[in-house]
Amino acid sequence: MRTQKPKYDRILLKLSGEALMGRQGYGVDPLVAKNIAEQVKEVHHLGVQVCIVIGGGNIFRGVAASARGMDRVSGDVMGMLATMINSIALQDALEKVGVMTRVMSAIEIREVAEPFIRRRAIRHLEKKRVVIFAAGTGNPYFSTDTAAALRAMEIKAEVILKATRVEGIYDSDPLKNHRAKMFREISYMEVLKKGLTVMDTTAITLCMDNKMPILVFNLLKHGNIKRVVLGERVGTVVRP
Repeated sequence: MRTQKPKYDRILLKLSGEALMGRQGYGVDPLVAKNIAEQVKEVHHLGVQVCIVIGGGNIFRGVAASARGMDRVSGDVMGMLATMINSIALQDALEKVGVMTRVMSAIEIREVAEPFIRRRAIRHLEKKRVVIFAAGTGNPYFSTDTAAALRAMEIKAEVILKATRVEGIYDSDPLKNHRAKMFREISYMEVLKKGLTVMDTTAITLCMDNKMPILVFNLLKHGNIKRVVLGERVGTVVRP
């Protein structure tokens, strides 16, 4: 049986912190982390270079804390540390299924992660290691969506794969409106004009300026990451 050729050589996978939570109300579900790791392993074994950015919303969300009176900068720093916890959990899950992984942090925590250095990150990818970028951009007021867009361009990824709980991008919330219409393709400008919550405005604008395609798909369907990488018609593509 002939092995299918991947459509992409280098991808950036954007995961929300909530993706690791599973059905729990908080924290990391090891079974969910294992499931994600196995899906990443499938793609990695196709020869695709994989890097990952993961949020921290399952542990702490700086914007929400700020809305309740906490200093925004303090809240965002705590959010960055939450992404570090998730990154280490995912690293553990990946290495348990036999995938060598490096965590690179935008803030200096040398005891648990390497500092982010662009050329070193690219070298890790070339050596067939999965690279997890932790701590966002290292700056407050910037989301992990923006960090994903920034890192994707820095390491010259071909696409950002945005994993969600629904099939793609809809004109309204499909979890609340069963008549919501899904887009197969949509432009960056349409996303901005319609106010669709794909990624935040800064991330979408950054991708638009640099023509970085975003593919939004359902992570809950096992094997979807592999299907996307093989070029199957899955989810919604955002491009010029």
